[in-house]
Amino acid sequence: MIVRWQAEACHALRSFHSSAQARAGLVSNIGKKPIVYPPTVSLSPNTTAVSVKGPLGETAVPLMPFMRISETAPNTLAVSVENPKERKQRAMWGLTRTLIQNAIVGMTEGFTTPVYLVGVGYRAALEPDPRGKGEGRSGQRLNMKLGFSHSVFVSVPDHIKIEVPQPTKIVLSCTDKHKLGLFAAQIRRWRPPEPYKGKGIIVGNERIRMKTVKKK
Repeated sequence: MIVRWQAEACHALRSFHSSAQARAGLVSNIGKKPIVYPPTVSLSPNTTAVSVKGPLGETAVPLMPFMRISETAPNTLAVSVENPKERKQRAMWGLTRTLIQNAIVGMTEGFTTPVYLVGVGYRAALEPDPRGKGEGRSGQRLNMKLGFSHSVFVSVPDHIKIEVPQPTKIVLSCTDKHKLGLFAAQIRRWRPPEPYKGKGIIVGNERIRMKTVKKK
């Protein structure tokens, strides 16, 4: 009985290894998708970066030495790597494709995310920065009441466009998705949402998992 069980185990192990070898030609499910961009965008790839120029500006996406960029059709870009069997190259494959796609969207439409102030007395206002314009500053700042004994002032960077349509709602816009997320996180850091009453600064479609208070 034991010998038969060992034989079946060895057969299953051999089957597993053979199937793994059959799947040796791994690809990135995200990286293999072609990038279709509008005619208003011009792409200029080289060995170190891809330059993206559109109606809202110009940016560049850095490339690793093993990345390959080719134009398979008009307004269609394909991303590949030298050796897809290497794990790092597969990871950078999908990441690079996503960064190029985000750059195209940023240069044509831009990115926008709302920020909500949830709490009694929480509110925000946009006002001129007393320091004025400077390196990395747009000349505006946020004045927020977040339940502290003092107001919270956040300087607005020059690459961020900001609107305050309501005292409890802030709308952030930027052509760079990464920089937009960093500034939203900077605002959120002053009052992260707490899980008992849901009070705090909520970014976008963020959902708070509420907890129940333990009663004695």
